[in-house]
Amino acid sequence: MKLIDHTKVVGHMNQRLVKNQVYKVIFFIATMFGLLILGILLYRILTQGAHYLNLDFLQNLPSRRPERAGIKTALIGTIWLVGVTAPLSLLLGVGTALYLEEYAKKNRFTDFIQVNISNLAGVPSIVFGLLGLTLFVRALGLGTSVLAAGLTMSLLILPVIIVASQEAIRSVPKNLREASFGMGATKWQTIVRVVLPAAIPGILTGGILALSRAIGETAPLVVLGLPLFIAFLPKTVFDTFTVLPMQIYNWTSRPQEEFHALAAAGIIVLLIMLIIMNSIAVLIRNKYQKRY
Repeated sequence: MKLIDHTKVVGHMNQRLVKNQVYKVIFFIATMFGLLILGILLYRILTQGAHYLNLDFLQNLPSRRPERAGIKTALIGTIWLVGVTAPLSLLLGVGTALYLEEYAKKNRFTDFIQVNISNLAGVPSIVFGLLGLTLFVRALGLGTSVLAAGLTMSLLILPVIIVASQEAIRSVPKNLREASFGMGATKWQTIVRVVLPAAIPGILTGGILALSRAIGETAPLVVLGLPLFIAFLPKTVFDTFTVLPMQIYNWTSRPQEEFHALAAAGIIVLLIMLIIMNSIAVLIRNKYQKRY
């Protein structure tokens, strides 16, 4: 009887090992396929747009002549958009996370809010574009301004920042809070001097990753009606502007091959910005992940 049981156990283990190897091969093939497609896209973009990437390309304004066209307005407009979106989304996101984690009572109402925040993180970006068009562009009369686009993008990434901030706040050890209370600190003093400093690395990491998503989004800005071609720089948050994704879309929609090469060069600039932001997020995470 023991021999039969041992044989079954060995057979079951061998079966699991075979399944493990099969799944390992499948996952490896899937990973290699994704890397292959990514490599082909990067090779296509680099070979097509690298020779257009120079200082003149970064300093010139858009033009109907490809040899004179540049990306300055879109690049500056993207910086303006980040400058409006970042403080708004971080302030509202971190404040909401602090309220839900430190002040709100755990009941059905807060559970309802939490579920809706998590669901909003998966809503298609074009829905936020329609909301921004209705509320900011038409109801508030902001038009296709930097402020209207920044408010719309803030709504888009706000759920992601809230969830990331909540996770960062939860990761702060309870004994730090208890030690602060034991020293006579109030709840607000504990949050400001203990919880937030410990949670800032996680909050910044989530915020930077969310902002990198906002930089690459096009659908909400198309719905807002941002112009595809604009030859002046914004001076205030109420001015019309354009961003890198919109400029790239404009060039790809033209029939001339030269504009397609310019679009590839614009994609390289956008990728460099995203890589820099994501690298900063990784450095922050690696530096502080073993702090406590």
